[in-house]
Amino acid sequence: MMKAGVVHGREDIRFEDINKPIPKEGQVLIKVKYTGICGSDVPRVNADACHFYPNVLGHEFSGVIEEIGKGVTSLKVGDRVAGVPLVPCMKCEDCQSGNHALCKHYSFIGSREFGSFAEYVVVPERNAVKFEDEVTFEQGAFFEPATVALHGLQRVPYEGGKTVAILGGGTIGLFTMQWAKIFGAKKVVVFDINNERLELAKFLGADDGINTLEENFMKNALQLTNNRGFDYVYETAGNTITMKMAFQLAANKANVCFIGTPTKEINFSVKEWEQMNRKEFNLTGSWMSYSAPFPGKEWELTAHYFKTGELKFNQSLIYKKILLKEISSAFQMYKNNQVKGKVLIDSEEV
Repeated sequence: MMKAGVVHGREDIRFEDINKPIPKEGQVLIKVKYTGICGSDVPRVNADACHFYPNVLGHEFSGVIEEIGKGVTSLKVGDRVAGVPLVPCMKCEDCQSGNHALCKHYSFIGSREFGSFAEYVVVPERNAVKFEDEVTFEQGAFFEPATVALHGLQRVPYEGGKTVAILGGGTIGLFTMQWAKIFGAKKVVVFDINNERLELAKFLGADDGINTLEENFMKNALQLTNNRGFDYVYETAGNTITMKMAFQLAANKANVCFIGTPTKEINFSVKEWEQMNRKEFNLTGSWMSYSAPFPGKEWELTAHYFKTGELKFNQSLIYKKILLKEISSAFQMYKNNQVKGKVLIDSEEV
């Protein structure tokens, strides 16, 4: 048996005993260290978005290989790993083309099958990415959001030496900003409504931060580009306001990518939408964080740049650490709109 945070219904997540998983052929058993609570986990606990009950969520995790199943060759007991949550079918046209995130027959660890809000989790061999001793287990729990950011950055033909606007100073936004700098941006500006997040953005490498609650913020932002607008605009908040803001900030012939997941309906006025025509900017979206060979360069580069320190990590990215046995209190914080940053669930001490 093992301890886990089990969702039984809306606002009903319990710390209880369940069966400890056993790795089958081609699988590994991971002793979980940390799991980050993703924004997608919140409605699965606090609303009715869970696929089934009882369920064990958690898909942004790190840990140590505890046991390997038959046929596993790339991993060994004791390896430090980050979890890759997507389990694509590997057979459909999208998977065969390397577009694993677009697979229509996928499973997903931590939503469609039991995840890492537990002492242990079982995953396929290819769903565990090794990282070196220089990388902490806290960083390992940030691999998934870091890879989402890199995938989004490269959903457009990104080139260095240009200006970049990041809309949203959350976890994804701050990693997108860092990837933009790593790959040679001339100037990266982060937009948010929280000055503390903007200061953190600058500490992590942003050239400037703009508080969108301030008067004349748009004028001030455009002045940073000599009123050209930004060559690249990445929306990471999934917010109606910032999605519309992207249209204003984009330069002529810009590339705009919506990484954030919207939660409300959005309507554009004719004047707003016409900016895409008049500026001839390219607009696209981004979904998850995978490429070929699976799980992709996003995961390989995250492990590398965390190791070198070029992908910076700061404790300010973590809002709070919560013991697994207190997991219900973590989701209560979201209900009260208290959370500013990433909440990590600590599965070591139960």
